[in-house]
Amino acid sequence: MNDAPSPVLLLPGWQNSGASHWQTLWEQRYGYMRVEQDDWQRPRRGDWMARLEEVLLAADRPCWLVAHSLGCQLVAAWAAHTRHGSRVRGALMVAPPDTEREDMPPQLHSWRPVPRQHLPFRATMVISADDPYCTLRRAGTMAQDWGATLVVAGALGHLNGESGLGSWDEGHLLLTALRST
Repeated sequence: MNDAPSPVLLLPGWQNSGASHWQTLWEQRYGYMRVEQDDWQRPRRGDWMARLEEVLLAADRPCWLVAHSLGCQLVAAWAAHTRHGSRVRGALMVAPPDTEREDMPPQLHSWRPVPRQHLPFRATMVISADDPYCTLRRAGTMAQDWGATLVVAGALGHLNGESGLGSWDEGHLLLTALRST
């Protein structure tokens, strides 16, 4: 029997997470694994879902997911279609974009509609009060639809590298709390 902790998979959003992004810093500090996608610039929902499924099925035990931005939509879309939801222990979902907004770039149109199904695992969703890609109201609706516990982190933009979060210790505490329940 393998007593090692369950792996943590990082799911970046559109255009990946850069050098100053907390996901990259967590990858370096904690050894979490980034799920690499074939095309970060023109993300296709079906392709990203297939890649996540592949990584989860290759893991030797259920994993934790840490998603940012479009990665949150990936978690919800994958969970709505997979038969392998038990491969995930839980998810920290940070700054989901509203891909149904009229002003979303055309590269993200394949991410419509936003899935509405309840996730088959525990989830915590962290949002910012002034995220330019999703209103508080819309994020609250997604959290409710997905069955995620909602945490408002304050006015921190898109909770990315440009938000000045550094290694975002507060976010890691939320992941630690989720993993301990």
